[in-house]
Amino acid sequence: MREIRSMSIARILALKGAEVFTTTPEQILKEAAAELAQRGIGALVVIDSWGGVAGVISETDILAAIAARGADALNERVESHMGRNFRFLSEHDSVDDAMETMTIERRRHLPVLREGRLVGLISIGDAVKYRIDTIDAERRALHQYIATA
Repeated sequence: MREIRSMSIARILALKGAEVFTTTPEQILKEAAAELAQRGIGALVVIDSWGGVAGVISETDILAAIAARGADALNERVESHMGRNFRFLSEHDSVDDAMETMTIERRRHLPVLREGRLVGLISIGDAVKYRIDTIDAERRALHQYIATA
């Protein structure tokens, strides 16, 4: 179990790739929703005019806006509905730390920053997949060890 606790976000990014799709605070929800659907992803990182991370707009945020304001919400700006003020991850954070943050803050996506610049996005699905793969590899190694003992 000790190995699982030390898994880093950098390892997940190395396996899945660091491509991140972004939007601006001025984009309207309808455009953001279309991009999410087209790309088959659950969130876009919102980048401000200085190139910094302003927030994240997720499919859940868009659905909540529609539930609260009806279809008219689709013509509102991303900045009115994006998630803000949450913890960012660094490449050195552990997967356990990321999963704990996601659980406490009730977020399914967290941006990964290096020296204040966006280098990736981790979803709860990425973290769970990595943990399952690691546990499966450990199980196979133990099975092989027992079989040869």
